[in-house]
Amino acid sequence: MNKSRTLKVAMTAMIGLSATLASAWDPSGKVDCIAPANPGGGWDFTCRSVGNVLEQLNLVPGAVQTTNMAGAGGGVAFAHVVSKRADDDQLLVAASTATTTRLAQQQFAGMNAGMVKWVGALGADYGVIAVGKNSEYQNLKDIMAALEKDPRSVKFSGGSANGGWDHLKVLIAAKAAGVANLPKIPYLSYNNGGEAITQVVGGHVDAFTGDISEAAGFWESGDLRIVAVLAEERLPGKFSGIPTAREQGIDALGPNWRGFYMPKDADQAAQKYWVDAIETLYASDEWKAVMTQNGLIPFHPKANEFEAFVTKQVADIEQLSREIGLLK
Repeated sequence: MNKSRTLKVAMTAMIGLSATLASAWDPSGKVDCIAPANPGGGWDFTCRSVGNVLEQLNLVPGAVQTTNMAGAGGGVAFAHVVSKRADDDQLLVAASTATTTRLAQQQFAGMNAGMVKWVGALGADYGVIAVGKNSEYQNLKDIMAALEKDPRSVKFSGGSANGGWDHLKVLIAAKAAGVANLPKIPYLSYNNGGEAITQVVGGHVDAFTGDISEAAGFWESGDLRIVAVLAEERLPGKFSGIPTAREQGIDALGPNWRGFYMPKDADQAAQKYWVDAIETLYASDEWKAVMTQNGLIPFHPKANEFEAFVTKQVADIEQLSREIGLLK
């Protein structure tokens, strides 16, 4: 190849690279993360902790602003995104198994999982059942024994709506323990896990159903006793002393993935950016430290598999909800 031909090829390659770079998308200005609950719960934790790490890794140009938008177990935020911000390139929304549960139970009127873009998951936050430090119930079997005698005898609080994921965790455990009349078990819904725990700590409610990340601070302070974690095996690190439901003879599991969706009509380059950003964040040492500190267990479907996972989970939870009488 002569020199002029070599130079022409090189210049063509450079022009192509410049065009590619010019077409790439990067966030600019403020990035908004909606937590579909008041401060203090799992969705709030997801937005704030992920926002901090995105900033540390320089994946955003400035701060990630967390906007709390409580209501309808996540339905208010979902409707807001679909109807008012359907093409917002710089919007992430915290989601979890609680989100897919409400979608499965058709609680977001006229809406379904296909109306948003599912970005990715960043770990699983396992469910727990906990009581106040002075509670008469020493373990999960004590609670289930009381429910067997009278399903109305133990009142639970949680951060999801009635029929939501926190509520389902109690029913899953009760069903596994052989408790009858599951719909009669009292469940009080609060805007987030923090509010629900406060009711237990204050002695107004008998037990809390939620996730380990929500309960960790109250457990460490001694105000809350976690009687069971709904995991296959004990959690690592500082949580290793908490017994599973399974080792107490109750085969109940309650993993709650944590991740994000974004507007479906956002620019495809922006969607790819956020999917790739979550991949980068999940692999970082900074995020691994957050997971360890908050009891998150590794859970991260590949980028091209996450939407299929969400669709299947919605179908599975719909079936479970019918089995235990929450859907007809």
